[in-house]
This record gives sequence, C-alpha cells and structure tokens, in this order.
Amino acid sequence: MTTSTRVATLLAAALLASACSQGSATKAPSGEGGRTTLRYFTFSAAPDHVKDLDTIVAAFEKENPAIDVVVETAPFEEYFTKLQTSIAGGTAPDAFELNYENFVTYADAGSLLDLGTVSGDGDTSVYAKESLNAFQRDDKQYALPASFSTVVLFYNKDLFDKAGVAPPTADWTWADERAAAAKLTDRDKGVYGDFQPVQFFEFYKTLKQAGGEFLTADGKKSAFDGPEGVEAAEWLVSKVGKTMPTEAEIGGTADYDTNLFKSGKLAMWHNGIWQFAGLKDVPFDWDVVVEPGDKAKASAVFHNAVAVSSTTQQGKQAYAWARFLSSSDTAATTRISSSWELPPVADQQVLSGYLKDPEPANRQAVFDSLESIALPPVIKRQQEMQDAVTKELSEAASGRKSVRDALKAAASEVDALLG
Repeated sequence: MTTSTRVATLLAAALLASACSQGSATKAPSGEGGRTTLRYFTFSAAPDHVKDLDTIVAAFEKENPAIDVVVETAPFEEYFTKLQTSIAGGTAPDAFELNYENFVTYADAGSLLDLGTVSGDGDTSVYAKESLNAFQRDDKQYALPASFSTVVLFYNKDLFDKAGVAPPTADWTWADERAAAAKLTDRDKGVYGDFQPVQFFEFYKTLKQAGGEFLTADGKKSAFDGPEGVEAAEWLVSKVGKTMPTEAEIGGTADYDTNLFKSGKLAMWHNGIWQFAGLKDVPFDWDVVVEPGDKAKASAVFHNAVAVSSTTQQGKQAYAWARFLSSSDTAATTRISSSWELPPVADQQVLSGYLKDPEPANRQAVFDSLESIALPPVIKRQQEMQDAVTKELSEAASGRKSVRDALKAAASEVDALLG
C-alpha cells in the first residue's frame, strides 16, 4: 500500500470511528452589473496563510466574476467568542470555518444551513467519503470538509547536537522524552527541554497514550479521573517548572511557545503541522517525529470544514465558495505547497505530493501519526467541557490543587454538562 493510499484509508477510518452560524451578506443592487459580496470568517489562515487564502479567493472570483469574497480573520483563541457574538448580534458571516469539535453544537443550535437546499446536483465524489460524512447531522450535510492536520513532536536538531543527546525517534516513550528534556534544559540560559501545554487538547491525547478513555462507552459519563487519567495529567504537570516554563513565567503571553522555539531556546515542542510555514526561516536545523507514547501511541488529528450561515441571503453563492475553498485544485495545491494543513480529498496523488517539500525532512511522520489517532471527545456543550478540564488542569499545574483533586473536580463538572 502506498503512503498516499494509507493516508486516505487511515483518515477515512478515523473519521468513521469518530462521532456554526447565522449569516448575512451585502448584496449589490440586483440587475445588470449587480454583484454579491460574501463575508468569510476563518481562524486557520491567520497569521501565516493569509496570502495563500488570497490566492484561492482570486481564483474563485475569476471563475465567479459576480461574487466578491471579503475575508475576516481571528486567532483561534478568540475566534469562537467573536463568532458567537456576531450570531447573537445578527451580523454573522455568510460562510465560516468550523472545527470538528464544535460542529455538533452549532448544528444542533440550528445555526448552519442545510447545504442540500442549495447544492443542486453538485458532485461530492472529490471528498474522501468519511470526511464528508463527519460533517453530517441527521442525514443532512451542514459543512464541507476543508482540511485536516496532525500534532507531532518538533525538535531543535542544533540543541540536541550541542548537548550530545540522541534525537527523538518514532520508538520513543514518555520516559525517553523526559530523560532527554532534563539533559536539554538550562534554565539559567533560558533554554527549555520541552513544551506541552497543560490543557484539554493535550490531556485527552495523553490520556489515550496512557491507555485511558475520556468518556464511558455510552458517552454518558466521564471516565478520565481514574489511574490512567492521573498518569496522563501527572505527565503534563510534571514538566512545569522543570523542563518547561511555569505559568507565571509565561505570563499569559500569546504565542510564547512559538516564539521560544523560533528563538532557538526550546528543544522539543508538541504542536501541529500548521506551524511548518512559520518555521521556514529559523536559523537552526529542526525536524519532526511522531509523538512519544506510554502504554500506546496516540496522535491528535484535527479536522476543519466550511459551513454556511443558516440565515444568509446568498446561500447558493456561499455554497459555491465553500465548495471551491474545500475541493478545488487551486485550494488543494495551495494548501500543500504552503504547508497549510492537508486537504481531505479523494485523489490520493494530491496527498502524496505533500512529501516533496524538503522541510521538515521527516514529513513522513505526519502520515505515520495517522496510524494511531486520538480523536477529541465531542458533546453538545463542547466549549464548556474544554474550559472546565483546562481550568482544573491549570489548578494542578500551578500547585493550587493535587492532580487527583483537579481531575475529580473536572469530572464532576463534565458529568453535569452531560446530564
């Protein structure tokens, strides 16, 4: 089986195994010369891929001369707050980016347009079937899959060489990472061996690596406060103040870890492949590898889609834009050439082209990480669940609570959200 075939197969299997917004557009006067302006809101384009998105917009507008696309961006940490505010105020965009974790919440709230009402006989065979199915609800298509990305372990090869530490391999375990991080840390010089955020998105993944599950099999109760959960949380918390900065040292600084790695003062960094483009000009050698595991390997895989607002007045035009952004040759090749995540398309040769970029050298790790996927738990009150877990983990990381007490409190809050 070729790499590209395996990628498509594994992605499909992952999506099969897994289980936003009102809108308005400004329409120019109708009639001869009338034009439609669509507002599109995104988080993944900023800051490194705004020009790449401009390339896709220009190609779309050339094919659709009566439609203008106005792009609006926000960083991920602010994106959904702004989106929800615009929904409440009746000023939501016509189309917007939506991640898999929040899909259920927005679909169930009636904020998404049923794309079947505006798609006509549009062919969807360009998409990997299970990718398309992942954004369905009650047999209706509420978004079109646009990209997927994985989390890997970045490492500064120069720091490893200087310290005489063997670089990470795909066979590494937590113990290997811990030992290397200790040797690579020099707090007096502001050099840290490791950085892995103590928050929900890292916890559910490390929980899987420890052999645990976030929810019970029926999805009705939390299951993460047992021995495996304690082990996973301890793994994250134990790094703080030792091989990675403390909460006080970070001081709420945005992109602290990104800047630390780019400055050459971070040896290992748990982050996503969306960071590749921003590392093209760093003055040191770096590479990536599949993240270490404990009892098992488990890599986070994130999926983003394009949705159309349920109250837009330009449904057909917004759908046309969503299709172009998610499935056109221009969009796919632009994403791959710029390392802007990967398109979930059915054409396996498109995916295989991703390996041709020489940096990082081990791009194969991106595909290898798909062999052991940890998908995020998804519930209707998704954001509240994520916030509750992150809050309690932060309490443990700061020493204000023990790991056991923090997980017990988090489990109680999640159970209340599930009830």
